[in-house]
Amino acid sequence: MTAHHTPHTTSERVSDLEAVGRRPSIKAKRIAALLTAGDPLADAVIAELDLHGAPARRALDAGLRRGPAALGEQPPEAVAALLKQVETPPSWVDPLMLLRGDVVSLSVPPLWFGLCAVTTALAHTYTSPAAARLLLRSGRPTKTALRELADAGVWARQTIRPGGLLRGGPGHVATVEARLRHARLRATALMDWDMGAPGLPIGQLDMARTWLGFTLLAHQALAAVGIDVTGEEERRLYQYWAYVAHLLGLDESLYRDVTDHAGARRLHHQLDAVAPCPDDTSRTATAAVIGAQAHATARAPGAVLSEEQVRDLLHCILRRSLGNPAADRLRIPDVPAVTDLMPLISTLNRETRRWQTFSPASAQEARRQAAEEPEPATEPIAAVLPLGIAFQHRSGVRRSGSPAA
Repeated sequence: MTAHHTPHTTSERVSDLEAVGRRPSIKAKRIAALLTAGDPLADAVIAELDLHGAPARRALDAGLRRGPAALGEQPPEAVAALLKQVETPPSWVDPLMLLRGDVVSLSVPPLWFGLCAVTTALAHTYTSPAAARLLLRSGRPTKTALRELADAGVWARQTIRPGGLLRGGPGHVATVEARLRHARLRATALMDWDMGAPGLPIGQLDMARTWLGFTLLAHQALAAVGIDVTGEEERRLYQYWAYVAHLLGLDESLYRDVTDHAGARRLHHQLDAVAPCPDDTSRTATAAVIGAQAHATARAPGAVLSEEQVRDLLHCILRRSLGNPAADRLRIPDVPAVTDLMPLISTLNRETRRWQTFSPASAQEARRQAAEEPEPATEPIAAVLPLGIAFQHRSGVRRSGSPAA
């Protein structure tokens, strides 16, 4: 096996911070140290599965679904160690929270959850050149991205559903299996990994990037289309996803003090300070994700937008969620016509969400805010215009076979 080498060592990353006058904190040094860190428990399971084959795989499957007691008297050592970790919830986990599921994400309409949350999470993951290289290894990036989007969407839905993360639940099993897939990818990739590629493929920092993709970046994308959350909803979101991070094998120092978007942004900035910048591989992978999602959405039953329209909408959402500097590095186009449409889409979504979450208390809070803020300047058509017609009305782009508005 080719030894993995990275020119971006911990000391070099810390020196980079000092060179630009930024004194690295203890946490920044810890994050830099995780640049080449994997997941020892999961990595050991992969080695054990390779050594013992089908019996170890059967023991793992039984243990995941029925608990450690299903392993028998002499369970595989690494499998037993992993199951003990995922079967032992940390003291801060609220069982009622797991029964309710991720109520914040569950409140998002499926269309926008797929377009915003899943697409942004994957695009953010592939800003890491190490992760992007894995997508491109197949030689068919768009087809592979389509499968990755489908898998990520299914996993996310299983994870956020009520009771999904309880022992043996679909989200619990799927999350541990995703963790083991990450470990398998690491083991396979390191056999012929490009020695000049910075970072460990699907290491701790890539997993943290994915976790931020489904929390901070996903909700920045949702906010771009008018689906906002309150401060209390932020707290519940990160409390739930902290347990997801635990099951994924994320180092606790990365996520335990992240309790809201502000904390997530700090972690995001710290990751960016030590992570390699996106390269051509990242740009190709991101374009593949956007193309795959546009293709799938435009061909879904009841679709109202063409593939080109969905792609333009995704470009706008990603520029707002990732930020213009990151979007420029990834060469995500700026689409002025769709940018002009975003206030209309936001108005429609905010109105829908207002009625979904209506209560006397929320109505009173809305009246208080309305008295303090100026009336937004919106067109009368905004409250009633269907999304597809609105897109044609404001962007001038039409769906194939339909007249221009």
